[in-house]
Amino acid sequence: MSQSPDHFRNQISTLTDDGKSRKWIYPKVVKGKLYKYRSVLSYFFLALLFSAPFMKLNGEQLVLLNVLERKFVLFGIIFWPQDFYLFVLALLTFIVFIVLFTVVFGRVFCGWACPQTIFLEMVFRKIEIWIEGDHLRRKKLDDSPLTADKVFKKTLKHGIYICISFLIANIFLAYIIGTDALLKIITEPVSLHLTGFLSICVFTLVFYLVFSKMRELVCTVVCPYGRLQGVLLDNQSIIVAYDYERGEPRAKRIKGEENLAGDCIDCKLCVDVCPTGIDIRNGTQMECVNCTACIDACDMVMEKISRPTRLIGFKSEDEIKKKQAFQINKRIYAYAAVLMILVTVLSYLLLTRSDVKTTILRAGGTLYQLRDKEKTVSNLYNAELINKTSKSIRFQIVPDDQNAKIQYIQKQDTLAYGGVAKLTFFVILPQQEIKTYKSKISFKLLSDDKIIDRFETTFIAPPND
Repeated sequence: MSQSPDHFRNQISTLTDDGKSRKWIYPKVVKGKLYKYRSVLSYFFLALLFSAPFMKLNGEQLVLLNVLERKFVLFGIIFWPQDFYLFVLALLTFIVFIVLFTVVFGRVFCGWACPQTIFLEMVFRKIEIWIEGDHLRRKKLDDSPLTADKVFKKTLKHGIYICISFLIANIFLAYIIGTDALLKIITEPVSLHLTGFLSICVFTLVFYLVFSKMRELVCTVVCPYGRLQGVLLDNQSIIVAYDYERGEPRAKRIKGEENLAGDCIDCKLCVDVCPTGIDIRNGTQMECVNCTACIDACDMVMEKISRPTRLIGFKSEDEIKKKQAFQINKRIYAYAAVLMILVTVLSYLLLTRSDVKTTILRAGGTLYQLRDKEKTVSNLYNAELINKTSKSIRFQIVPDDQNAKIQYIQKQDTLAYGGVAKLTFFVILPQQEIKTYKSKISFKLLSDDKIIDRFETTFIAPPND
């Protein structure tokens, strides 16, 4: 039965033609110029990923996403539940940035910065090649009957995979519970940290299955970003693309004969090196992660046949078909404007964020109290102070109105690290100073003679006629 030219669109590249089983992919590795650049960037990200939990800034872990205790730390800045709106805004800003980046550059993030791709291609794939050999030897080994050599190689490979997965699981947990808690799990008896130990085991199993079994299926089936890409891209987006105007029609080169066909000699090397098993010559596809392996492979062939490189390269559809250079369109301007607004708002909120969050409310069910002997009026308040800094602080509440005095019922002048202080106090004003039934009264919170927060509330009293 013949297949239509668009048969590749009817199924993902990792399925057999009958759609009943998975087609295992054995990508060939071509170490071209882009591969070397990607390797350097990948090793930088790996070093950052493994070192970030152990780096300290302002006494805090560089990055911490402690969902259990609702504590988040980014570059030494602590965010508590009261700052959740900042976390949401930061996440929204990041999403808009990814959308804008994808509109302009396609899915480059997947091939060059995604942890899944970096670990698979730069760690696990290299171990597999070191133990089992190149793509042809790996395929031959999998197809061969069970022998002592095959058992040894598979056991060694998967044993190393489990060890690396265990290491990744520990690092992943360090981002969730913190390095101090992780070190306790490692150094103290398992019985004292059974939940933590089981978590490490579960994460180890998940990472092992992802990098040993699922592999490219995470990119083509699980991750929604590939499908989102299809919505975001347009004819102006710069993506890894095949220049069909220059490459077609495809034909083998015959030495000594004039070439009347295109530059593509149909060597299929671009297919052999693809980690998701697609043919980039079929056009933009969901499975393409823009890893640029096909660019290196094609450039190598073009150099051998003395033709210009970048038959496959970073190009837009308009650049290939209409020979038009990249232009910033209205959609890019719109996304950029939204991103700029979000960054501005987020920056302002972060810069104006106080070290202590103070909430003050009038005590429920109470009005004013007249103190006839002193000729004053008092209101009862409850205040809650939350420390957002990385240290304990001493504080003092001072009214802006010099005539106002504070009389504490429940007093506390020290706020522990990450702690909460609850105060109950009267605010007392001379009756002769009161002009209206309801007025605003403001306070400043001092620590070491510095203002660390300001807040205000309502003061009620009979006006002095």
